[in-house]
Amino acid sequence: MGVTFFTDEHTSAVSPSRIFKASIVDSHNLIPKLLPQATKSVEFVQGDGGVGSVKQINLAEGSSFKSIQYRIDELNEKTVTYKYTLIEGEALIDKLEEITYEVKFEQSADGGSISKVTSEYYTEG
Repeated sequence: MGVTFFTDEHTSAVSPSRIFKASIVDSHNLIPKLLPQATKSVEFVQGDGGVGSVKQINLAEGSSFKSIQYRIDELNEKTVTYKYTLIEGEALIDKLEEITYEVKFEQSADGGSISKVTSEYYTEG
């Protein structure tokens, strides 16, 4: 099995705790409203949104993919960190076993936030 890593960083004028709540904790409500052209719905297929829960994102008609499922591995509002694993869906294609993501929000000097995302792609075989 091979592993490929990617990192990305974004800044926002919104505080870490506020952006964490909106983009992570309440994402199942917010994403379909913000991106109706891309996202049909987001639902829990297992759990209530805490660690171990599985979310399914149903994508809009015309999308390359029908849906994806991911498992919540860590959800920490104190440290504003979130880890999840893409476990099912066309995004994994035939060559990927799973994709893991780690999202960390940090306070920026101007009162906003810096989000740091690391993704790991695990290939099959």
